[in-house]
Amino acid sequence: MELLGIIAFVVALLFSVMVHEFGHYLTARKFGMKVSEFFLGFGKRLWSFTRGETEFGIKAIPAGGYCRIEGMTPQDRMPAGEEGRAFFAASSLRKLIVLGAGSFAHFVIGFLLIFSIFFAVGFQALLPDIKEISPQSAAQSAGFKVGDRILTIDNEKVDNWAIDSKKIGQSEGREITFTVKRDGEILTIKATPKYLESEKRYLLGVITKVGTQRIGLFPSLKSASTATWTLSKESVKSLFTLPAKVPQLVRQTFMGEERDPNGLVGVVGAARVSGEAVGSTNLSGNQRLQTFMLIVASLNIFVGIFNLLPILPLDGGHMAVAIADEIRALFARIRRKPRPAGIDVNVLTPITMGVFVVLAVLTVVLLIADIINPISLNF
Repeated sequence: MELLGIIAFVVALLFSVMVHEFGHYLTARKFGMKVSEFFLGFGKRLWSFTRGETEFGIKAIPAGGYCRIEGMTPQDRMPAGEEGRAFFAASSLRKLIVLGAGSFAHFVIGFLLIFSIFFAVGFQALLPDIKEISPQSAAQSAGFKVGDRILTIDNEKVDNWAIDSKKIGQSEGREITFTVKRDGEILTIKATPKYLESEKRYLLGVITKVGTQRIGLFPSLKSASTATWTLSKESVKSLFTLPAKVPQLVRQTFMGEERDPNGLVGVVGAARVSGEAVGSTNLSGNQRLQTFMLIVASLNIFVGIFNLLPILPLDGGHMAVAIADEIRALFARIRRKPRPAGIDVNVLTPITMGVFVVLAVLTVVLLIADIINPISLNF
């Protein structure tokens, strides 16, 4: 099962890469840009076919993919008569849309996975099903029984017991009307919560079950939006703390320091954690699927944000160049001068190579760490 989880993670990762590049492909074609290649992987070509003017295929090294849009720089030669289809010739707005489409695709994947957890797969939650009643409690005095399912509290439907049950603590000792389902019958029970000094609140005196819960379409959309936003904020925080975590990663990799589960992790480490989750005997089948989907969703959201960083060679770096072009054009208009030529990213090659080397070194260190000192979340 663990191997199955690793394979599933690799497939999900490659699918995410494909969707990312497909975002670039669709928007570039929409704006009439020339797209000559769409490949998964790098290195030697293993298989390909041509449809229209684009060659689609798979290459030997499954470490990403690319969508080749012609005319990325002024030096790129375009076929005669197609100069206007160059990426460089497009408006800054169109450039931003094409460049941002890849990250947008990652957010869509993350959102859909989280939505699926809420709407279809289900998530672990407190259920309104009573599994235990405290002796001499308000629940026992009122006639609640183990197995009762609480449907309403003061005529308000119970949708989320963890939230709705707070009404009991906020009752200030007044009588509450409950509707419960017992052996197929619908009953009405009135109970007055008792104040428990040790808890500093009013309690009914019941312990409910923990199980799988699914919610409706619109609540799922709302919950998925909230969760996606929360994961996005956490991803941004992680990026801000990334430089400070690099020395820690080096110590963990080469000095035998214990790996921090909340520290940096590479693709190999994420795949291993996914394998652990899918192969865990401590989780139910539903929980394993839920955990796997959440890992893939979190990774997509993080990659989507990381790719928007304003540094070359990331898409965010190219977007920063397009924005800088518009700022320069604005100043030129203010001074009533012609629009200046667009910034040639080739001029920024030394910066691009420097960033590439840093990212490559970090990737190698993460790879070594994930192999010799892997993270284990003990599912």
